[in-house]
Amino acid sequence: MKVQSTMPRRLFRRRYCEGASTVLIGAGIAMLVQPFTVDLYTWSFPVILLGALAFVVTSHFPE
Repeated sequence: MKVQSTMPRRLFRRRYCEGASTVLIGAGIAMLVQPFTVDLYTWSFPVILLGALAFVVTSHFPE
């Protein structure tokens, strides 16, 4: 008798992953417009790009 784990299925739900991707995009935008340090500004575009790519990939996950 085969027992399947539901943890990976729950972990890769669209609702959670799209939310995390949206938070990542928002963090990248916040890093882009902050006036405090150049290091955050430097990393803002890769963070936004990673969030956008993650959103595109996770939009194909099951509901």
